[in-house]
Amino acid sequence: MSRTVTVGLDGSPESRAAAEWAAREAKLCGLPLKLVNVWEAVPDPIAQAPLLGAETQQHWTERIPREAADGIRLRHPGLDVTVEQLNGRPSEVLLDAAKDTELLVLGSRGLSGIGGFMVGSVGLAVVAHTERPVVLVRAGEQAADEHTMDPAGIPSAAAPYRPVVLGLDVESPDDSVIEFAFEAAARRATALRVVHSWNLPPYFAYGLPADPGLNAELAKQDATALTEALRPWRQKYPAVEVVERSRSGRAADHLVDAAREASLVVVGRRIRRSPFGAHVGPITHAVLHHAIAPVAVVPHD
Repeated sequence: MSRTVTVGLDGSPESRAAAEWAAREAKLCGLPLKLVNVWEAVPDPIAQAPLLGAETQQHWTERIPREAADGIRLRHPGLDVTVEQLNGRPSEVLLDAAKDTELLVLGSRGLSGIGGFMVGSVGLAVVAHTERPVVLVRAGEQAADEHTMDPAGIPSAAAPYRPVVLGLDVESPDDSVIEFAFEAAARRATALRVVHSWNLPPYFAYGLPADPGLNAELAKQDATALTEALRPWRQKYPAVEVVERSRSGRAADHLVDAAREASLVVVGRRIRRSPFGAHVGPITHAVLHHAIAPVAVVPHD
């Protein structure tokens, strides 16, 4: 595996936003950036149409990635940027590209009017089947969105980074997911907010009176489990400020809410090698569709 940050680029606004995010991340990581442009052949009758002649095909297969690379080099001096043009179905080609990269970055359309993503079929297919980390970046994402306001109250990439948010399952915490989040926070010199939720007692489902004592005990037990899961990572990354949030309710709701003040949200996805069944869990799926910050999905066994 080569240590590169790879981004899928098709000329759309969402892929351009993903390319800019990937360029910033590559500089943070000290890695080269690879722009992958996938050309999917169209049926002959369509290819022969006047508006899809040789000039248009050349525009999509050569001009867009070349101009994107030139722009990134101009905005990010010193960054090693390469372009790779491949043929085939985008989801399959990007899955193959992900096998040979440190991080794959894809664009996702932002929902107009309300915050969040609208994950397309290609992005969802890649996230569901790859065994490498994937970051989904919404259209319109800018560097200033990842940072706090400057002293004058103006969005600025020169201000400190917003926190990184990690969604953690304390019953089966995975080291690769936790390490990814700590590394992201360390590179950004920002805090790591770890969010975990615990289920409400069964009596809530039946409309029975609440038991404050039981609720308090459950909250205490869960907070303790979260602290213990993070203890060795606090020791490994002493410079990273860790903020623990253990709450009752739906984990996806808490993560989407935390994403409003985050530079990056990190969630895990259990690898399922069976061709049947869901490959993206419900929490990860909900976060991908509704979080307004970039979302990193880290596969794990």
